[in-house]
Amino acid sequence: MNERPLASGFRAWLRPPRGDSEAMEDRTVSFLELFYDLVYVVLIARIAHTLAGEVSWTGLRDFVLVFTLIWIAWINGTLYHELHGGEDGRSRGYIFVQMALLVVLSVFTDHATTDTGDGRGFSIVYTLLLVLLGWQWSDARRQDTPEIRRLDTNYILGVGVVAAVVAASVFVNSNDARLILWLIAAVVNFTGAMVQGPRFGDALRVTESMAERFGLFTIIVLGEVVVGVAEGLTEAGSSALAVVTGLLALGIGFGLWWNYFDFVGRRVPRPGIAPRTIWLYGHFPLTMFIAVAGAGMVSLIEHAADAQTPNSTAWLVSGSVAATSVSLAAVTMTTAAHPGRRLVPYALLGAAVVSLVLVLLRPAPWVLALGLCLALLGVWVEAFIRHARHGLPIAET
Repeated sequence: MNERPLASGFRAWLRPPRGDSEAMEDRTVSFLELFYDLVYVVLIARIAHTLAGEVSWTGLRDFVLVFTLIWIAWINGTLYHELHGGEDGRSRGYIFVQMALLVVLSVFTDHATTDTGDGRGFSIVYTLLLVLLGWQWSDARRQDTPEIRRLDTNYILGVGVVAAVVAASVFVNSNDARLILWLIAAVVNFTGAMVQGPRFGDALRVTESMAERFGLFTIIVLGEVVVGVAEGLTEAGSSALAVVTGLLALGIGFGLWWNYFDFVGRRVPRPGIAPRTIWLYGHFPLTMFIAVAGAGMVSLIEHAADAQTPNSTAWLVSGSVAATSVSLAAVTMTTAAHPGRRLVPYALLGAAVVSLVLVLLRPAPWVLALGLCLALLGVWVEAFIRHARHGLPIAET
């Protein structure tokens, strides 16, 4: 007897995850994924706001650690959907449960590193999120080929170890001890990813949809530059110098966007384990330090009338632009080369050097912002001239 239509429909709607042999080559990023990424806007905005309120090495340390945990959650969820997800009810259910946990996580994010209660709350919710991600990968494991299934097992065990370390931090009373456990969890995650990732071979190749997804996440963190400028102008008032400094600070965000999307956006790395690994994990410091720059914009604009940029602010803004430029240079080198982009990585390294020189000089905030704008502009202008000489468009359509 044929299966009833309603039962058949439910079975199709709740179908199992895709296996590694069911890769979707021409997939586009879905509205569901965009919705999912928007939740990370909240998390990143909250930790950026906390850093903007405490421009110090301690504040930066705490930001880097929490951002790292957030990025680990994002890339695990992103890679799962890229490899195994779809538009079915099961995939939507997984993502909506993740989103619910992330919203609850955001409640504890602001003071997760300084308040014992919030730190424990963050650890509990983050552990539940990792358990869910581990379950998702376990569910997908049954659909993979035997060769990939063995690797899946190691991957799931790795997620379990990270979850166990974070869970252990719930039971410590010292905030410093908790941060050490979080650091250990992050190191375990990245070490396992570096060891295990290459073994997945073509099953973990960077597709066009994955490149688009990473570009969208980059846009999310670039939004923190805009938010930082707006907050800085709100705090500093409407003096001419504050407005000029704010507009120049916004120009830094424009320069980062311009260089990323003209030289990296929507481009996949060359074949091979090394290019793929650098491309994937080079996006981690790249996006993190863009967010750091956004947090630094508040202090930069608040001190617009100062003769010199405060040391901590100069390091936060110029240092993050330098780190972003180096990361972008590394990622750019993984993509297919052509004459127009041949010198872009070196120009980006030059922009990083200029950024660090500006830290040492500590000019007035508007001068520092102008110098960073010009450094980023120089990268693009050199590439534009080189493209033009070879008859190539700098922006691919």
